[in-house]
Amino acid sequence: MAFGSNFNMNKLKKGLSKTREKLFGKIAETMTGRAKLDEDTLESLEEILISSDIGFDTALDIIEQTRDSLMAEKDRSEEKIFEILERRLRKILQKYEDEVEIKEEIEKYKPYVILVVGVNGVGKTTTIGKLAHNFKESGLKVVIGSADTFRAAANEQLDVWADRAGVKIVTSKHGEDPSSVAFDTLQQAIREKADVVLIDTAGRLHTKNNLMEELSKIKRVLKKVLDYAPNETLLVIDGSTGQNGLVQAKEFAKYTELSGLIITKLDGTAKGGIVFQICSELKIPIRYIGVGEGINDLQTFDPSAFAKAFFDRRSNDE
Repeated sequence: MAFGSNFNMNKLKKGLSKTREKLFGKIAETMTGRAKLDEDTLESLEEILISSDIGFDTALDIIEQTRDSLMAEKDRSEEKIFEILERRLRKILQKYEDEVEIKEEIEKYKPYVILVVGVNGVGKTTTIGKLAHNFKESGLKVVIGSADTFRAAANEQLDVWADRAGVKIVTSKHGEDPSSVAFDTLQQAIREKADVVLIDTAGRLHTKNNLMEELSKIKRVLKKVLDYAPNETLLVIDGSTGQNGLVQAKEFAKYTELSGLIITKLDGTAKGGIVFQICSELKIPIRYIGVGEGINDLQTFDPSAFAKAFFDRRSNDE
């Protein structure tokens, strides 16, 4: 596999099947039997995009651009409509595509420190385990820090995933100061000459002031050990929650600087269109997406492949 990456087009298509059926199926139904593409049809397409969690403003922009594109096209067939829509959706994702060369960054900073944030229940802990697995498969030495000291099961859950990934973990006692765990994790990583450090954090958004103060404290402590740490702060969002995921992302963005997003649970929902809205509104690159429960199911985000998977009518096995 490529350095720190994990991508499989068939898994992506399978993971997005529910969203594709909802979006593609409705568009195909709308277009079938239409002799021409008129304003009523465009309005129907706009409603379909909005109902697929792509969002009002994003859908409106896509339809306006589609209308402009078709003005210059003689071909207004169903296939052409799908081609234009795919191109427009791809451009939204590519506009905020991550330009960080992770291999170069990890080679430059040792250890490379990633702080992972997100509310409880979004799959943050399992995502850290899968991310550790991706890095380990690339030949990197990884250390995980279990700094979510307020959720009793967090330690045990992360310990299981660290074992599956075959990486070291620094655990904590319930109620222990999270910044202390982050400090110990970084110290161990330095001693062992680790390449990557992944630090789990608490996810109590309902007490967001305390939570954000806690994140700030963790960052200050990390900087005392390594002045560049953390290199990244990644926010995990549950894609199946649709608009709620967007609200969570906006709240975190108010209080802490985010370098990228990880969107989980896209395989079990028809709300995958939220990816376009999140990307468009937050203007933050999507780094990884979750398309299954297995340890290999956290995929490196590819904007072109993601847009293509929405409209590809071929079988997932092809």
